[in-house]
Amino acid sequence: METWLVTGGAGFIGANFVHYMRSNFPHVRVINLDKLTYAGHLESIQKFLDDPMHIFVKGDIGNMELVSYLLRTFEVTKIINFAAESHVDRSIEGPALFVQTNVVGTFNLLETSRQYWNALPDDMKKQFLFLHVSTDEVYGSLGQTGYFTETTKYAPNSPYSASKAASDHFVRSYYKTYGFPTIITNCSNNYGPYQYPEKLIPLMILNAIEGLELPVYGDGLNVRDWLYVQDHCEALCVVAQNGKVGEQYNIGGESEKTNLEVVEMICSLIEEVVPLTNNEFIKRKGLSIKKYSDLIRFVPDRPGHDKRYAMDISKIRNELGWSPKETFESGLRKTVNWYIENMDWCNKVTEGLYDRRRLGLLS
Repeated sequence: METWLVTGGAGFIGANFVHYMRSNFPHVRVINLDKLTYAGHLESIQKFLDDPMHIFVKGDIGNMELVSYLLRTFEVTKIINFAAESHVDRSIEGPALFVQTNVVGTFNLLETSRQYWNALPDDMKKQFLFLHVSTDEVYGSLGQTGYFTETTKYAPNSPYSASKAASDHFVRSYYKTYGFPTIITNCSNNYGPYQYPEKLIPLMILNAIEGLELPVYGDGLNVRDWLYVQDHCEALCVVAQNGKVGEQYNIGGESEKTNLEVVEMICSLIEEVVPLTNNEFIKRKGLSIKKYSDLIRFVPDRPGHDKRYAMDISKIRNELGWSPKETFESGLRKTVNWYIENMDWCNKVTEGLYDRRRLGLLS
């Protein structure tokens, strides 16, 4: 039986990856290792908790004894490493946790995996892969033109991106030094179901529905390349099956938008689904607004806020035949509908943990 160890599989991208695997690769057993921090929730994978082909284990990638036990007991053939602290604003407030999880945790996972791989028979060694899921933020900030490629120099500008850059370098070094079979992927901004509501898109959806202010950093003209999370999951499976060991692949949605454009599109889509005249939150608050975009407020910018990210995905398209299926418009429509239909999930995962306050302000 082929068995994949998915770390961070109760977080946003990890949980969506588990959903994608169980739908598209039912013959592959998934061992799901997650520490269940504030952003990892069993509610996101509830439907698989009794699935014999999905085994959930609460634990830390830095726990070498536990990881070694899982690898040996289940004879793992691939590791897909999502486990990470991932919110830039939180990294500004408390960078130490990002170093511990993203750098030290990844190192421990690498070292434990290498020891396991060294002991495998040759035929299993050839099947094994360590796929490290990273971010475009390691490349820094672009000007008005140009794109990140796999050879772009790393220039991280936040504690989060610096910690991810460090973990990428460790992964690369294990391939170069030990011949350990690794692949690194760097993705653009993901969005879709199960994303923790501290991030831009779910935060704007929930605030708009409840008639709360929609805080836009700076002038709102920072540009991101948006990638629908299910497209990302498909790309990762393509890389895991057909990618070349030792390589790096950029994964993007080819959907550049300013933050202000994103918020305005969300407002328009919500108006279609929940017209202002039917919104009970708005009625109870007695708000006199003519459209959801009237809730937009410009707030002080994030420290070190990168101006633009944009991905060149020609390598994965030309070598592996993958390209995104969703446009930003189609993916955002699905996302808005999902959050409106799953307000209970949002309330459960944030209760007592996150009150939607602004994070990452310098004191």
